[in-house]
Amino acid sequence: MPRASELLIENGFHCEYPESQPFAICLTHDIDTVYRPLRSKGYEIAKALTARNFTRAGHTVLQLRSKKLPAWNFKEIADLEESHGACSSFYFLALEKGARGYTYVIEDVEGEMCTLRDRGWEIGLHGGCEAYLNPERLQAEKRRLETILNRKIAGYRNHFLKFRVPETWELLENAGFRYDTTLGYSDCVGFRNGMCHPFLPFNLNTGREMEIMEIPLAIMDRTLLLYMALSPEQAWAQLERLLTAVERLHGVITVLWHNEFMIGTALQFYRKILKYGHDRGAWMTSGEEIEKWWKKEGLRAPPAG
Repeated sequence: MPRASELLIENGFHCEYPESQPFAICLTHDIDTVYRPLRSKGYEIAKALTARNFTRAGHTVLQLRSKKLPAWNFKEIADLEESHGACSSFYFLALEKGARGYTYVIEDVEGEMCTLRDRGWEIGLHGGCEAYLNPERLQAEKRRLETILNRKIAGYRNHFLKFRVPETWELLENAGFRYDTTLGYSDCVGFRNGMCHPFLPFNLNTGREMEIMEIPLAIMDRTLLLYMALSPEQAWAQLERLLTAVERLHGVITVLWHNEFMIGTALQFYRKILKYGHDRGAWMTSGEEIEKWWKKEGLRAPPAG
């Protein structure tokens, strides 16, 4: 539970959100892949042939030559969120071919990213495996994404939640990022440093408060639904407990739902989160909007390390 945030509230810390909304849900998506595996093509061909849909089967056969199966569902995700009065952040990889973790060419999704941005959704950087400790890699990935978008980006989350305190914050701050949202658990849900509020880290190496904001990560899809091996009922009970705690403390809870998890049971869980937030009057928005609001309102909790 967010014990550090509880202590701050007990000592007089107070925060408010737009239109007096009681708490915030920061909705985020790490885009690790934008193509479906080749094995799914065989299933599609067989299904089309069974239905005697020869046009569709032929089209899928032609796709085999390109070895690319577009699987981007970004518009559907944005439409779903918009229907609940929400928006979110999409963090895209901007890796060079051959880099560890490379799965797609960032230029392939330029149109989709620009459409999301024009609708008011945030586009941020999903840093590669080495970026969290490599300033050259970090700067190169940031430049690549900003060149495509023709604008500066604000938000960051590292691939596989790789992070080192305080070195990664230092690199991100020097690179010009305004906030990070990597700090969280990969093997369980919850509040890694006891905070359910954004904070400015205190750098023990320099003895100063940093300028970059951390919006801690609390819930990740595959952690909740796969790694923790919970039943759907147990998983929702765990999730509801965290949401209730954050609402009580007028905090921010950050949710990571990958685009490839927008199917089946995982999609139903995401819908349930959106409905819960909508019904409770939560501010469901992107990391960039939370960072802007927090700094604009001068909401400054005591520095957290």
